Amino acid sequence: MTIQYILELAGTFFFSLSGALASKPREQDWFGATFIGFITAIGGGSLRDVLLGSYPLVWISDIRFLYAILAGILVASLLYPALIKLRRTFFLFDTLGIAFFTILGTEKALRAGVAPEIAAMMGMFTAVMGGVIRDTLTNEVPIIFRKEIYATACLAGAVSYLLLNAIPLPRPASFLIASALIILIRLLAVKYRLSLPRFPGAEKE
Repeated sequence: MTIQYILELAGTFFFSLSGALASKPREQDWFGATFIGFITAIGGGSLRDVLLGSYPLVWISDIRFLYAILAGILVASLLYPALIKLRRTFFLFDTLGIAFFTILGTEKALRAGVAPEIAAMMGMFTAVMGGVIRDTLTNEVPIIFRKEIYATACLAGAVSYLLLNAIPLPRPASFLIASALIILIRLLAVKYRLSLPRFPGAEKE
């Protein structure tokens, strides 16, 4: 297994886990919690593959991704009381998910032959769109529409990955460094409540 493949399975696991936790399992049946965990894990990658014209979708062509999704949902159900008591648990799993998926999405777009700028956008879409669908299904304001730095961290990580490849660094090192950058940006943004400037006129609402 390559480092890319391992990280993709890990990101799928973390996203399904965060999705299942966000679904408030005690208020839903198994199908509802499983569906939200599933769509959180595959939403961004499926959108990326559709836009790139890459078929079959990765979770259809490789059964291990389905197993990773089910494992995340199972862990969420078994450890829900303990995990939900930890305030930062959901944040941690979501952050790991977006870090891995951003770089994986960027790399897959590069292999599809698109321009680096488009590859960075595909990496960001891969990371954030599953969470957007999750938040919509759970009646939350999607996190990319809030003040906190989220999609911007993904875009910064994707750009750093492109720059590291241009040096060039070995692919595994580029993966890990760019992923760590996304995690660091998210941690600092949350700790110090960093945000981008508001769009003109937003303050008047």
